[in-house]
Amino acid sequence: MATSINGAPVDTHLPGHEDTSITRHGFKITTRKLPILKAGPIEEMNKKLGITPPEMIFGDNLVIVEHKETSWKIEFNAFDALDRVDKTGEAMLKVSYSKEWQQNRSKQFEDIKEVVKPFDWSYSTDYKGSTPVANPSFEPTTTPIPLQLLKRPDPILFFDDVMLYEDELADNGIAMLSVKTRVMPERMLLLCRFFMRLDDVLFRIRDTRVYVEFATGEVIREYTAREEKFEAVREALARTRDDVPAQMRDPNKLAELLSIVDKTLERLVVK
Repeated sequence: MATSINGAPVDTHLPGHEDTSITRHGFKITTRKLPILKAGPIEEMNKKLGITPPEMIFGDNLVIVEHKETSWKIEFNAFDALDRVDKTGEAMLKVSYSKEWQQNRSKQFEDIKEVVKPFDWSYSTDYKGSTPVANPSFEPTTTPIPLQLLKRPDPILFFDDVMLYEDELADNGIAMLSVKTRVMPERMLLLCRFFMRLDDVLFRIRDTRVYVEFATGEVIREYTAREEKFEAVREALARTRDDVPAQMRDPNKLAELLSIVDKTLERLVVK
């Protein structure tokens, strides 16, 4: 087999390069990891979105899963995720420093000649991925993602962790959206996770998982939203012997402490 640098397959490049991809059973999984956007592209994104951008936008980063024969695909990118943020201000967390944050952020991006409009300044998104209109639609299902197959000790042929955006919420916490992809010989799992910690107010985790069984073309998409008040989580962590500050930065540890507030399960078969 022809190889590229470091002996990787010819259609594979190291994470951090412009494109990294692997093809299994007709499904091509592509990731792109490029530097944070500069002022010009941020201004353009701001105009299109109509909201003030997060501190760090990786607007060129993406993850795509596509079936070459049928042209079916699902993509995850920063612009479409931010476009799902509430722009009316109705979902904005009502905390004492939200007005101050708006003023500070307006000064920070004063070169962007747009009025700062009310919106959900925590950048919370219910993003489940972008799919072309011509794609077959996901249908509701009761079939769960087969965890028993994912727990098998199958070799991991491809793994990547792609950041889409991040914001420190005026030093009052953190909001971040990232996509992790793991490809095994017969299946793959993608996790798009929004994680928010607003100090003394709220924890929020919104997960979109996309599971693909290559041989059958079955695709299962699971969306789960979790929330819990900050103080309730802090009290629960205090009862453990673990490092509380470290756990407050670990979504994997926090997820089991947050209450599920929304969940959907969908399925389709790519033929």
